[in-house]
Amino acid sequence: MDFFNYKRRPTVDVPVGSITMGGNFPVVVQTMTNTDTRDTEGSVAQCERIIAAGADLIRLTTQGVREADNLRNIHRELREKGYDTPLSADIHFNPRAALVAATVAEKVRINPGNFVDKQKTFAELEYTEEEYAREMDKIRAQVVPFLNVCKEHGTAVRIGVNHGSLSDRIMSRYGDTPEGMVESCMEYLRIAVEEGFNDIVISMKASNTLLMTKAVRLLVDRMDQEDIHFPLHLGVTEAGDGEDGRMKSAVGIGALLSDGLGDTIRVSLSEDPEAEVPVARKLVNYVMQRQGHSAIEGTTYPGFSPFSTDRRETEAVWNIGGEHLPVVISDRSHINDMTINPHFIPDYIYVGSSVPENFPKGMKSIVDFPAWEERIDNFPLFTVNNMTGMGGCNAPVKFLRISYPELNEVVLAQIKADKKVVLILTTDHQNGVGEQRAFFHALLNADCRVPVVLQRSYSENDPEDIMIKGGVDFGTVLLDGFGNGIMLSNEGSIAITDLDNYAFGLLQAARVRTSKAEFISCPSCGRTLFDLQTTVALVKKHFSHLKHLKIGVMGCIVNGPGEMADADYGYVGAEHGKISLYRRKELVEKNIPQAEAVEHLIQLIKDHGDWTDPEE
Repeated sequence: MDFFNYKRRPTVDVPVGSITMGGNFPVVVQTMTNTDTRDTEGSVAQCERIIAAGADLIRLTTQGVREADNLRNIHRELREKGYDTPLSADIHFNPRAALVAATVAEKVRINPGNFVDKQKTFAELEYTEEEYAREMDKIRAQVVPFLNVCKEHGTAVRIGVNHGSLSDRIMSRYGDTPEGMVESCMEYLRIAVEEGFNDIVISMKASNTLLMTKAVRLLVDRMDQEDIHFPLHLGVTEAGDGEDGRMKSAVGIGALLSDGLGDTIRVSLSEDPEAEVPVARKLVNYVMQRQGHSAIEGTTYPGFSPFSTDRRETEAVWNIGGEHLPVVISDRSHINDMTINPHFIPDYIYVGSSVPENFPKGMKSIVDFPAWEERIDNFPLFTVNNMTGMGGCNAPVKFLRISYPELNEVVLAQIKADKKVVLILTTDHQNGVGEQRAFFHALLNADCRVPVVLQRSYSENDPEDIMIKGGVDFGTVLLDGFGNGIMLSNEGSIAITDLDNYAFGLLQAARVRTSKAEFISCPSCGRTLFDLQTTVALVKKHFSHLKHLKIGVMGCIVNGPGEMADADYGYVGAEHGKISLYRRKELVEKNIPQAEAVEHLIQLIKDHGDWTDPEE
């Protein structure tokens, strides 16, 4: 993989009805209905809205044979109305439903974690080699007939691994790891390859963006070793809603698209499925703008691993780098608004050539050198053109704005010699992610441990646009383990306090700094056992002040307990009108009436000492 220059990964072509997935074709945008698949009229109407929103493919849940049978009616009505958008059937726990769906839909998704293996119990099981082999024989006995039906009907298959639904069998040998996700997938892939079935698309999903991206890269590496090259479906599952769902999706999906990986994407929001499509389209279009960019010359650091979760080691300069959390620098150099959001207070404010009279007390300012004045909490910003002045500057932190083309041996030597410098890394390259990556590899190769703050500039008026672009640009580099802070600059009409909010949100989406409660909520589908959007809003209302917690809100048990292994507490649909509560993986209360569930969750959090009262 070329870390610096954008190029789509080559794959086999997989026909899915009227479209083809693969590296030779445009990235396919898809979403999933949240209607009952037995409801023909409601499902067809929602499919029409989804098509109008611009989706290339639509997935519908088919949890049973009845749903799979009725998929035929939905498919027929859409074709009679003149739509040729392919349909994908989503299967969990039910191979019989998959056999029926394969005769109807253009694509069928099966989950290796529960297609044959039993629902996970988180039990500590041990398998002998013979027992493990027998389990694989059971899988083959179910998978081969399914693949044969797919061959007969020209149906494509998605092997869709979810971190939240790895089987107890896989967990027993590989644990709750990217390696376990990869092996769960490879077991099925090897069977398909042996059977000569190649119309396969693969997904590796998790709510944790870092885990998801590492798992996908690890899978691609494993497939390359075995000389198989199937297309990839990308998504951050249980991303949530609103700005958090958009930024989390942009960080995870965008990082992989930046690598040239991904042939179809779904942005999983806890909103109407039609709302997912424009977000996904913007995300794809933004990354595709890199195509044909001027080459970026760089040398990959030999010790860098795209599969590692380690972060680049840096020396601490005051409160930046070392073991410190990544900082947020608020760029107010072109505005006079010095308003501070008390929930998202930036670590520094860049004010340009002078500190305004209304600068908030107690905040740290960054001022262009040589206009900088030596006083408490005031720090100079140098450029490569005037960096010779750094030697006579006594500030505890000296910021240096620099881009990759400006990095040479002389500049590098001065950076390494000055132990008080922090770099602000800018770029105006068409592939800014690739250029910033090349910069970090140059520092690694030179054993230069200077802290680096990532800076990107935009001219956006639509908050969603900056969430998506910032998610891709900052998220990709942060997930590589690079960056000791971010500076989000924008010359559009978005309020500066909102930009500060998004900066903190991007750091949280990249798993490097937590500043607010995190809600891991599913996007809803036909399996959901309550009104998801209303419920998520209710849970957020009561628990958003618990900034130290992750809370899962899951419509059903398919991925709920598993994805909530990354959450502190979970609220899961058990049956219609009933909720089960979890603490991490442990089921604590079962089948609570939904009207009482929030109060029970509050009490559960109090019982374990994690509750604080909201501020008045």
